Amino acid sequence: MKTLKDFSFKGKRALIRVDFNVPLNTTKEVTDATRIEAALPTISYILRQGGSVVLMSHLGRPSGGYEADYSLSHIVSTLSGLLGKAVEFAGDCIGEQSYSVTNNLGEGKVVLLENLRFHNEEKKGDSAFAEKLSKHGDIYINDAFGTAHRAHASTAIIASFFEGNSCFGLLMQKELESVRKVMQNSAKPFTAIIGGAKVSSKISIIQNLMDKLDNLIIGGGMSYTFVKAMGGRVGDSLVEDKYLEEAKAILNIAEDKGVRILIPEDSIIADAFDNNANRKTVDSSEIPDGWMGLDIGANAIEHYTKCIEESKTILWNGPMGVFEMDNFQAGTKKVAYSVVSATERGAYSLVGGGDSVAAINKYDLKEHVSYVSTGGGALLELIEGKELPGVAAIENF
Repeated sequence: MKTLKDFSFKGKRALIRVDFNVPLNTTKEVTDATRIEAALPTISYILRQGGSVVLMSHLGRPSGGYEADYSLSHIVSTLSGLLGKAVEFAGDCIGEQSYSVTNNLGEGKVVLLENLRFHNEEKKGDSAFAEKLSKHGDIYINDAFGTAHRAHASTAIIASFFEGNSCFGLLMQKELESVRKVMQNSAKPFTAIIGGAKVSSKISIIQNLMDKLDNLIIGGGMSYTFVKAMGGRVGDSLVEDKYLEEAKAILNIAEDKGVRILIPEDSIIADAFDNNANRKTVDSSEIPDGWMGLDIGANAIEHYTKCIEESKTILWNGPMGVFEMDNFQAGTKKVAYSVVSATERGAYSLVGGGDSVAAINKYDLKEHVSYVSTGGGALLELIEGKELPGVAAIENF
């Protein structure tokens, strides 16, 4: 793995692909700076080494042309404040004005280029556009794990114009090391907690984990596809009938490979998808019509938490229920605290995927697990065993 330590940045311009796709409020102020904060260690390292920094990112989904709402100029003040120094802004990411700024960038200076997606060539992975971007730096660094699964010009194509002079930033390095620790060097017992709404989005992940796991914990809406596949009655719970056979196949594979699958034996059900709906606890295979499972029950929580706390490696992707609603958050909250408890006993815990990260943040537990991934789709594709274009580009050049 090529990292920052493989290069000398003294007098060099580091062109860094970061992920500054942050949420803005109606007055265009940053409401969550997590992604900006995640890039600071790489930026600071290069500045300490005597280099200068050119940052490039996308923001939102512009239609392909300048749109004021999506200008990265909105985040300059937040970035400057977090970095503790003034950040220059270039009004485009290519063109004479932007080159004038970056060609005259002095040691210790930082400039942010305008939104890459104001040019359609970015998402198309256009080579000529990538070459134009490459003129902004001497060394290319990819530190945008959240976009590493996209074959875009700034993530997958640009490295070819920096042959021998590209590497991963500190964030990307941490992300890749955390996944490899779980997928290639996991201590036993290894437990994966897979939840969320749909089993269809998790089939490939589960299949790729089967040769590595000791325990697979299923939660969330996807659990009712498994319950129905086993012959249970699930009422109006979320079920993907097209994936019943795949669910059965996973159960059979687990049995053949000696992987223990935990599916919630009881559920908290409601008569409407509403926090204030009538609710009760029943056997997950005996949910009456007109009712739906919205969280795992007390028995499932007991068995899940015991399994988690006995584990040495834990991968958590997806909530156990509709944790956004207070009356259906117990399962997710208990699982989160069990992951923390196991971590405190020496287990390695990787939490990834939007809802899992949201849950960890909701309960203020981010600092109490081993690693919280910044990439949703990128993390899932890595776990599925797919090659990420943004990773392959660095490794190949």
